[in-house]
Amino acid sequence: MGVATTDSDLRVLAALGKIDEAPSEFLPCDDVSFGGVLLALPALLSCGLLRYASRFFSLPSGYYGVGHIFTILAFIALCRIKSIEGLGSSAPGEWGKLLGLDRCPATKTLRGKIKLLAADGADAWAAQLCDDWMQADPTNAGILYIDGHTRVYHGSQTQLPRHHVARQRLCMRATADYWVNGFDGLPFFKVNCAVDPGMIKVLEDEIVPTLEKQVPNQPTQADLEADALRMRFRLVFDREGYSPGLFKRMNAKRIACQTYRKFAAEEWPEEEFSPQRVKLVMGSEAEMPLAERGTLLGSKPADRIWVREIRKRTESGRQIAIVSTEWAATPAEIAGPQFGRWYQENFFKYAREHFSLDRLIDYQLEPVGDTTQVVNPAWRKLDGEIRKRAAKLSRRKIKLCDLTLGKGLASGPIEHHMREAETLCAEIEKETAAIDQLKAERKENTKHIEIKELPEADRFMKLAHRSKHFIDTLKIIAYRAETAMADAVREPLGKHHQDEARVFARKLYATEANLRPDPAAGTLTVEIHALATPKENRILRALCEQLNETETLYPGTNLRMIYKPVSD
Repeated sequence: MGVATTDSDLRVLAALGKIDEAPSEFLPCDDVSFGGVLLALPALLSCGLLRYASRFFSLPSGYYGVGHIFTILAFIALCRIKSIEGLGSSAPGEWGKLLGLDRCPATKTLRGKIKLLAADGADAWAAQLCDDWMQADPTNAGILYIDGHTRVYHGSQTQLPRHHVARQRLCMRATADYWVNGFDGLPFFKVNCAVDPGMIKVLEDEIVPTLEKQVPNQPTQADLEADALRMRFRLVFDREGYSPGLFKRMNAKRIACQTYRKFAAEEWPEEEFSPQRVKLVMGSEAEMPLAERGTLLGSKPADRIWVREIRKRTESGRQIAIVSTEWAATPAEIAGPQFGRWYQENFFKYAREHFSLDRLIDYQLEPVGDTTQVVNPAWRKLDGEIRKRAAKLSRRKIKLCDLTLGKGLASGPIEHHMREAETLCAEIEKETAAIDQLKAERKENTKHIEIKELPEADRFMKLAHRSKHFIDTLKIIAYRAETAMADAVREPLGKHHQDEARVFARKLYATEANLRPDPAAGTLTVEIHALATPKENRILRALCEQLNETETLYPGTNLRMIYKPVSD
């Protein structure tokens, strides 16, 4: 039956379909590897790990139930097991003790369960959790960060479209995810795009319709009519979403937008700036010199809109311009969320490094919808040639300008420079004519075509998304649970060690623990092994006291969790 399968009777019954799932039954045991991850169980359950599992998911009768699969996947995410295959490299019996079973599922079994669960109701489950998170924290759901994240594809099964990957400064084959995070940086949901149409289109077609339904405490139509400046909620994004037309369309829906301004005009006088206290993420404050003006944006009459332009002046004198359609907030209340966007960027970096956000879950492919718009290969080829020739033309013009200004006159006879200038003029004329011809050809080609119109050699499949979406939702829960634990220990760590809160949480997850079940008393005591320093042990003791107040029951049992250091 496999390594560490000591519960033979139940496994035989499960194989015969005589039981729906094996019950979690704990035995006294010492030095359980990763036993400290049980400290995260109250936070995981509070974040909704199993809240809707029975409503949206089901599995055929077998040894492992839905609760077991959800719990082990959350545990391995917190313990930094980077892949499902990585679970097979650790002792399966140790993980089984954390589940109240003889061992954890084998890799093949776990993959099969994930495939079944992902095909069930992952989308509806993720949407319901998002709704709960927003309802539980309406303040942070009123200001939302939107940003795209590219997941590079290194495989060879399909030729995905190329995306610019900013962190690597390269154009690589990738798929794009657009994430929606709250003002505190915690993620709510994401939208996957196999073919990236750009942030503006994703915002209007997918993100905003979802937010209009889910953001809590939105004003009624009567409230909006009574107050012309009131907005439903506010979206904060980077320059990719800069579009006066978008601002105007969102303003008609009474949705505020703000981003960094493109093509900022001349600098403002220093006298206009005054120091203001700006509230940032995590409750911290900073003093910033800010100034404000009204600005008319939009080159097309249909897109023109008056917005607020707030500028921050840095110590070097550089001015950072923000434009916003939120008229009811102060300049400081607009600057704070915009300069707090780094928290979402930090989430991407942290999730990639610690939760393997970019890792593929399976290697399945799916067809792309026939009506999906993609860039016309013929148009792209002509556009690339125009760009290449335009760069060459620019270099020739610079060289001619240098000769005209006399920078090369001292290096040789004047006749040589005249001949060189004539040659450059001829090349410039030739390149200009070639570029004009290419532009005319490009104009005859449509920039975007439907994927069914692509030549057979240029067609591609997209990466299957269901399993990835299911696992990413579990990772969001794990990240939120870890954030809650980090917040609980941040203050005891001290003013100068606030950034070590997540490090401390990760250290707890990797700590061994003793399990002491008492069915008669209805308790499961988790004795956490001692940490490295007296300070860490004091923080652990205080954390255990907080967790014990939650009176959490281990899922599928009537055992109340009791946490304490092993020395108590």
